[in-house]
Formats: sequence, structure tokens, C-alpha cells
Amino acid sequence: MIIGMNHAVLYVRDARRQQQFYADILGFTTVIEEPGQFVFMRAPASGNHHDIAFFSIGDGAEPSSAGRRSVGMYHIAWEVATLEELATIRERLVADGALYGESDHGANKSLYAKDPDGLEFEVMWLVPADYWGEEENQAIIRPLDIAREQQRFAALAATN
Repeated sequence: MIIGMNHAVLYVRDARRQQQFYADILGFTTVIEEPGQFVFMRAPASGNHHDIAFFSIGDGAEPSSAGRRSVGMYHIAWEVATLEELATIRERLVADGALYGESDHGANKSLYAKDPDGLEFEVMWLVPADYWGEEENQAIIRPLDIAREQQRFAALAATN
């Protein structure tokens, strides 16, 4: 029986460039690295050995065409525990020029970004299930206003 997703492994142009990005923007730490070849990293609050690994294939690698001209993975989603953490990561993504989208999906609040190789990832906060209401079974995409959501869930944040 599957109990959850454990890690993702990506081919990238330069694993070290990804390592720096994931450390600076998302706070990941390096578990194992072989310079010029690969880097395995863990998210700050993760109990996994590693959550993501990057294997270098060189700067001559073509950009991913997944979703445009080929099949492939769309994105990986990283979950944060609070809206405040989501807001903090948003600031880092904006400062780096990596943020390119924000969505309120009802049951989750999401930021969309691209890493140094243009591979997409999501950072999201999952609304507690007690607050999903009628939006539980709907595919919702509306603009995200983190400040408004922080006000809406202020009482919940005070208990964390």
C-alpha cells in the first residue's frame, strides 16, 4: 500500500546551481553530493532521507518541452505548514525572479515558480479540511491574495 510520495529525481543542466537555488529559496539542506554529478537534498521539516535529487547532464541540454511538445511531469508541489511561511517564500521567489503564478484553489493556496532550468514547482498551503466546505470537490483557479487569506485564517494561525 502506497503511503505517500517520498522523493523526486530530476535531470538538470547543473546540479550545483539547483542546489544553491533550493537552499536559498526553500531552505533545503544537502544530504549527499558528488560535485559535477549529483546532489540529494532534504526539505527543512522532512523526515525523508532526501526529498529531491538532481543529476547534472550539462549546459548543452535542451529545455524541457513537457506539456508543449512531449509528455512529461508538469510540476512538483511542496507543502508549507502556515500561510505565513507561504508569504515568506513568496518574497524569496519574487526577489529571485522565479515566481510566475499564484492561485487560490479553494482547498489550497499556491505559488508557482520555475527553477534555474525552467522546471516548474509549486509551493502550497493546504487549508485544513474543516474549512473546505463546498469547494472540496471543485477544480478552482482564482487569483491568490495571501494577505486576505491571512486575515481570513488569523484565528487558526494564532493556535499554531
